[in-house]
Amino acid sequence: MGETTRRIAVLGAGLIGTYVGGRLAAGGADVVLIGRGRVLADLRTHGLHLTDLEGGDRRIAADRLNLAEDPAALGQADLILLCVKSPATEDAALQIAQFARPDAVVVSLQNGVSNADRLRAALPGRTVLAGMVPYNVAQPGPGHYHQGTSGVILIEDSPAIAPYVPLFAAAALAVGLRADMAAVLWGKLLINLNNAVNALAGVPLAAQIAQRNYRRSVALCQSEALSLLRRAGIKPAQFAAVPMWLLPHVFSLPDGLFRRVAARGGMPRIDRHARSSMAEDLASGRKTEVDYLNGELLVLAQRLGRRAPVNARVIELVRKAEAGAAPRSADALYAELKKARRG
Repeated sequence: MGETTRRIAVLGAGLIGTYVGGRLAAGGADVVLIGRGRVLADLRTHGLHLTDLEGGDRRIAADRLNLAEDPAALGQADLILLCVKSPATEDAALQIAQFARPDAVVVSLQNGVSNADRLRAALPGRTVLAGMVPYNVAQPGPGHYHQGTSGVILIEDSPAIAPYVPLFAAAALAVGLRADMAAVLWGKLLINLNNAVNALAGVPLAAQIAQRNYRRSVALCQSEALSLLRRAGIKPAQFAAVPMWLLPHVFSLPDGLFRRVAARGGMPRIDRHARSSMAEDLASGRKTEVDYLNGELLVLAQRLGRRAPVNARVIELVRKAEAGAAPRSADALYAELKKARRG
């Protein structure tokens, strides 16, 4: 089978799935986007417009897109990129078990640290690889998907993924293969602790990160997380010039110093369109993935016989936001989380 004939299915064509699958399709890969009717109707009407913070601008006409609501479309796939929200992992595994070929390679490109293991448990005998998409994708307009932060997709190193790496390269979609995906996923989770703070702030990422007390709120979550990881013997992978254990200190810096560190390459670049995936979920009235981000730390704390009061309070606040609570100011959020830590 030649590289250009390999078929890729994106199961869960939301923001990340549509962007990654769309980039692959724009690069010449045979891709089917499997998603909800609302998302696909938008693509059938407007086509797909892909942009990024480097100035990239790609368009795919609606009649060139391969779209499907029925998961039976998995049946012809050689590679399945799983991009559903974490609460839907088991349902997606049932669809893969029912419709996908036994030799199809499954790559989880989901948030959190446990999805690949959950998939392996639900799909015994199949090739399941962990993956990680580091950047944010927003939808500025109909059919328009924009990569608003920097980063490289990382996928568990395996001979099974090697034939697809040239397809990512042809799409100018940076991808790296890693043997230490558990460390990668924990490192990504540390960064993703900002997701809930951004959602509670109700402002774009760049505006949120610019305010010290929002950053200090993230630092409280990260400090608690790092303490638990050290106790568990887990060393998170490095993602920036700043060592991971220094992240809370960097986030707590006064604004001027923080900007200088960020400008020197210590932090991912962010443009004005970017919001966290959790903020997008709140804006759309969807249940968030907070249980699979901050909640993973509560699970780890329980296993260690410890507590994680700061992240537990963040989860409570996100639940209130899901129920319609107003955004919180930087000062109010920081005060609440400091109180939780003392408690």
